[in-house]
Amino acid sequence: MSEKAEDSKKQEFMHRVRIAGVVVDGSLDVKRALMKVKGIGSRISDAVLPKLDIDEKTKIGSLNEKKIAEIEGKLEKLDELVPAWMLNRQKDKQTGKNMHLLGPELDMSVREDINMQKKIKSYRGVRHHLNLRVRGQRTRSTGRTGGTLGVKRKRG
Repeated sequence: MSEKAEDSKKQEFMHRVRIAGVVVDGSLDVKRALMKVKGIGSRISDAVLPKLDIDEKTKIGSLNEKKIAEIEGKLEKLDELVPAWMLNRQKDKQTGKNMHLLGPELDMSVREDINMQKKIKSYRGVRHHLNLRVRGQRTRSTGRTGGTLGVKRKRG
């Protein structure tokens, strides 16, 4: 009787699954669930899933904890798994290594890069500091900030 109870627990569907620090709905396909993690898109999930022999249409809640741990392990070592051009942090400024950042680490590195550009007063840093467009967009008519003034009525 205890063996049957263990088997039913193994087959039990998890409605919430935690992957790489993000809680994901268990009813999602594995590919879609991986894409909920910041820093993982469809290309990365397509690269990871075949290495683990997991069908992308499988529901993430039906996987056991061992498979989920395998997925997290592959996500941590993504720089060894996919080519360098697929990584989101190529030739890091401090270390010079190619790496792939996920979740809050990605946000933090982007914020640090922007702050470094502001500190050294590069063109991009100055544009960031002034809250202007950075990537060469036109600013003559759009992107105006500040309060709007009402129309002044004529007396009389």
